[in-house]
Amino acid sequence: MNLGLPQVSNSNVSGLFTEAEIVQETAEQIMKDFGMFGVEITFSGDTNNAYNELHQQLIGQISLLLERNYELLLSVLYQVDITDSEIAKATRELPHYNQVEIIAHQVIVRDLKKVLLRRYFRNQK
Repeated sequence: MNLGLPQVSNSNVSGLFTEAEIVQETAEQIMKDFGMFGVEITFSGDTNNAYNELHQQLIGQISLLLERNYELLLSVLYQVDITDSEIAKATRELPHYNQVEIIAHQVIVRDLKKVLLRRYFRNQK
């Protein structure tokens, strides 16, 4: 059976963030992306609270980088592949989030997309 590539949007992340293996792979991708720049993100393995756990850590780290090393933050966001247009779209779609919360959310969304894309192409073989 050929399953299509799931579409990830700001409104359906929590629905896609339910399968333990996908959550773990996404957390590992986030840790890898930030770790390349010496920024530590950890994951307890609690898939039920994964989004909140990762989101809170990312908010803290992004806030620190905004204050102390903006250039490094830009490098991390470039590595993760977050665009200004994605941030602008998330700002419109998530009015209850502040700018740092939006950036943290976008990191999770983008790395989730990377994981789903890899899984999709792995299953095509």
